[in-house]
Amino acid sequence: MRDQTLPGTTPPTDPNRVILHVDMDCFYASCERLRTPDLEGAPLVIGMGYQPGSDGGAVATASYEAREYGVHSAQPIDQALARLPLEAADPATPTGVYRPVDMEYYRAIAEEVKQVLRDHADIIREVSIDEAYLDMSGQVAWDGSGDPPGVVAARLQQQIDEAVGVPASIGVAANMATAKIASDHDKPEGLVIVPPGEAAGFLAPLPIEDLHGIGPVSARELRERNVATIGDLAAVDTTVITRLFGSRGVELQQRARGVDPRVVEPTGAPKSLSRERSMQPTDDITSVVPAVQQLADAVAARAQQKGALYRTIGIKVVTPPFDINTRERSLGGPVDDPAVVRSVALELLEEFHGTLIRKVGVRVSNLSFAPTDQADLQGWSAPADRSDRPRRRGQTSLDGFEER
Repeated sequence: MRDQTLPGTTPPTDPNRVILHVDMDCFYASCERLRTPDLEGAPLVIGMGYQPGSDGGAVATASYEAREYGVHSAQPIDQALARLPLEAADPATPTGVYRPVDMEYYRAIAEEVKQVLRDHADIIREVSIDEAYLDMSGQVAWDGSGDPPGVVAARLQQQIDEAVGVPASIGVAANMATAKIASDHDKPEGLVIVPPGEAAGFLAPLPIEDLHGIGPVSARELRERNVATIGDLAAVDTTVITRLFGSRGVELQQRARGVDPRVVEPTGAPKSLSRERSMQPTDDITSVVPAVQQLADAVAARAQQKGALYRTIGIKVVTPPFDINTRERSLGGPVDDPAVVRSVALELLEEFHGTLIRKVGVRVSNLSFAPTDQADLQGWSAPADRSDRPRRRGQTSLDGFEER
């Protein structure tokens, strides 16, 4: 069945668009495994309230191994502990590994992922800490005039893994709704391509709950009317859907038919620009200097490309296993000066003499995109370093439920 639209509604999806939905796999758990590789393969639960004496809490995410025991995100922590206790007297009883939520750390890793995405597409909509839409239409085409969309998506998936070290699933389609479902179709580390004209057929056999916007209550109401699959929703009389969900029902039925005219709208100008590089752990600072110089030049060039001025220059130094340390310096005003980026980055690096380094990064922030005069560099008052403390490992607020 060809993708189709409803009479009198919005036009069908532009078949020339190439939309990628990038969704990180069990992101919080993947981050914890990044800094503690021994956790690979263990039933890992990220949440709050599991410590003895706690007043309760909830699961933020559970690894796929933990999900096999019935542990899932947003679940009360006491239910998770009943299924996967911290310890058990009987060696045959399965136990889980629990870690507190560390949003500061997860956001730092997410920013590394987002930087990889920004290198691949100029139009990005970041919708949460662990997912984003990319419009690749200006670089990739379905008609074979360039690299196939699947090849580009696989390359992106590999680069995320190599540059950051966390797994991602990617869905590729001609519209946002189908791309999102595709990214969730073959997790973990899935790559699902839905060419134009094939969206309705791809969606039809999937359970109704897979359609974004259909929650448990809506799914129950639909199933009571024998609407159990996305294909059922596409075929049901429109008046029934309108009666149940109003105008929103028409939109949901369009998406069930493979139609979604929404465009990927960027979430706004970036707040910072950065580049990072992994390396074999070394405490020889002289071997790190060339990498910092190249990263500084790349960041400055990226800022010029985007027409951005910056007021702050910083570096990030990652030490084993995955402790993140940042240092930055605020300038007297907005500048566009690659030499200053390089000079400040190298000065900030000096603090890490004798430190074992596994990754380094350079960042410019406090960006300005409006026409403005640059600061007079000769008029700087002595800028004070703002040395952030190393990343805190303690528990922070629990947001981002339902990341996959």
